[in-house]
Amino acid sequence: MATLPVPRLTQYREWLAAQHGLRFATYEDLWHWSTTDLDAFWGSLWRWFDIESPTPHTAVLAEARMPGAVWFPGAQLNFARQALRHADAAHAAGHPAVVFQSERMAAPAELAWPELQRQVAVFASRLRAAGVQRGDRVCAILPNRPEALVAFLATASLGAVWSICSPDMGPVAVLDRFRQIEPKVLVAVDGQVWGGVAHDRRAVLHEVLAGLPSVRDLVFWADVDTAADAQAFAAPGRAAHRFADWTADDAPAGWQPEWLPFDHPLWIVYSSGTTGLPKPIVHGHGGIVLEMLKGGALHNDVAPSVEFGERFHWFSSTGWIMWNAQVGALLSGTTICLFDGNPGGPVAGSGKPADWGVLWRFAAAAKVTWFGAGAAFYASCLKAGVVPQAEADLSRIRAVGSTGSPLSDEAYAWLWAQMPRPGGERMWINPISGGTDFAGAFVAGNRELPVHQGEMQCRSLGAAVEAWSEDGRPLLGEVGELVCTKPIPSMPLYFWGDEAGRRYHDSYFDMFPGEPGRGPVWRHGDWIKLVPHPEDGSTGAVIYGRSDATINRHGIRMGTAELYRAVEAEPEVLDSLVVDLEFLGRESWMPLFVVLREGLVLDEALLKRLKTAIRDALSARHVPNEIVQVVAIPRTLSGKKMELPVKKLLLGADASKVMNRDAMANADCVAWFVAYAAQLGPRLQPKAAQKDQPAGA
Repeated sequence: MATLPVPRLTQYREWLAAQHGLRFATYEDLWHWSTTDLDAFWGSLWRWFDIESPTPHTAVLAEARMPGAVWFPGAQLNFARQALRHADAAHAAGHPAVVFQSERMAAPAELAWPELQRQVAVFASRLRAAGVQRGDRVCAILPNRPEALVAFLATASLGAVWSICSPDMGPVAVLDRFRQIEPKVLVAVDGQVWGGVAHDRRAVLHEVLAGLPSVRDLVFWADVDTAADAQAFAAPGRAAHRFADWTADDAPAGWQPEWLPFDHPLWIVYSSGTTGLPKPIVHGHGGIVLEMLKGGALHNDVAPSVEFGERFHWFSSTGWIMWNAQVGALLSGTTICLFDGNPGGPVAGSGKPADWGVLWRFAAAAKVTWFGAGAAFYASCLKAGVVPQAEADLSRIRAVGSTGSPLSDEAYAWLWAQMPRPGGERMWINPISGGTDFAGAFVAGNRELPVHQGEMQCRSLGAAVEAWSEDGRPLLGEVGELVCTKPIPSMPLYFWGDEAGRRYHDSYFDMFPGEPGRGPVWRHGDWIKLVPHPEDGSTGAVIYGRSDATINRHGIRMGTAELYRAVEAEPEVLDSLVVDLEFLGRESWMPLFVVLREGLVLDEALLKRLKTAIRDALSARHVPNEIVQVVAIPRTLSGKKMELPVKKLLLGADASKVMNRDAMANADCVAWFVAYAAQLGPRLQPKAAQKDQPAGA
């Protein structure tokens, strides 16, 4: 492989010194500047990345409040324009825009930059002809293939608003999301092959369309069954079109993505809380472009392909924010590598053994240089005894990224042992942690710094991240709530339909609402410990899992309310409670507790129906590890399910410290949960939890 370039973060630091006379002795000094002089830092990124705008901005941060910060007023840009501006140079240097493979393909295929540009332009013209205007919503049910990328860039190019679900999501989960935003156009596939099994999703599509009367046009991709007829989905007031027809023909002469205001809505993503429907989070073009350029270039050290043939892969479904992040690599002209299918080979019940070498072989065939996946993927490879270098030649890989859940110490050691670099150099392991909520990373990597096993390397530039106690005291070397005390451009513009902003405020700012002279502080819902390293001038971070009751299965966050709707729709179930016991040092383990009608018993038939209901409504990822019948669900006097106290109890906390019996409607049920927690025993209590248990947890 070619010699690695100077880290892009080093290049940025040298540019700051040469252009602005700003010199920083350590990364911590640079981070401190980036979070205290927001105008200077974010303004420098605008110049360093050479963001194009036909009109100047009148300020960098015009209003510094949270929520509701106003960034770069007067500026115009477009996500699609920023991505496609690299097409000519990258193509001339012989680099494709996309390398992709599905389970049914024997080898990866490539999509050239000019072809990507042509398809986007044609699809955009079809959207325009269908009456799509700025602000209209275009939704999709598509797999991780170039078709999803084309439809997204075309939507963004017009100023319409994009939203996507993966094909494995059930109709309830899809409708809970899309019904809130009333799409004008739906782009959907007929099914998906997963683990060698073809899953026909046309019945689901019919159900989704029946629940979305706002859809005027369906763009149908017949992929699994190429003979499937789009017209089967036409209805009065709704036209149906073949996807192939929407990408056929030459691009309109002179086509270019539209210039849009900095804060024009780009996409709607969903991050579920513990109550209500999934939160429809609206992000803007400008904030996402800046955050993804910053994270990709400075923290992930992802280079434009023209520099040394960079090829970036992060395995994801389209329902995870990492799909958006992978698409974001196009913003700097980097080739992205997409894989659609099961990373562990055939699914259970197919009669074929699991194969955790699938992604490694794809990485070799696609010539991947930067490999990312969820932490659960590496844990599965470790357990399965996979030897990546025995699967294929992986010598081109120079970095390994991880997110979705904490990466264990054992996974660090396994990756270093299995992925050696030339000359005995250790592989750069770059775990990140952030969220769908702002489409970025709060803690991330830094190629300039050493990697400390079990830690993320640094707090992200521009992200004023701290660990706080429950009473708002900053902590160092102790576990606390992850907070961000200053605004970031990619924080949500708003939640769709949340006119008063109450749900937005309650989602992030209710725990630390501020005080005189200081506004509210973003509370992210993760437990974090900041670890100072005076020897190299850095501050590492350890994420211990969710500090709230949200489900985080294999990196896909889902609200408990969605699972309750599926389970409690069964006539036998009176009440239910689910907790995700994810914590650093072990995999997510999720029990579901159910209260049944009097006289009923949780037998095998009902157990199977409950699992099927969850799988159909949400996904197979969200089927609990165990379903347990209980007499009562702990509730507060106001009737709220006590999810977080039960979670803390099952993670080993003292019941008297997490459950105020005087504030409970049914305190007599606590004894059962205490006994259940004792039965779980040390197998669910990782070493990290024993020595670093958060106060009150």
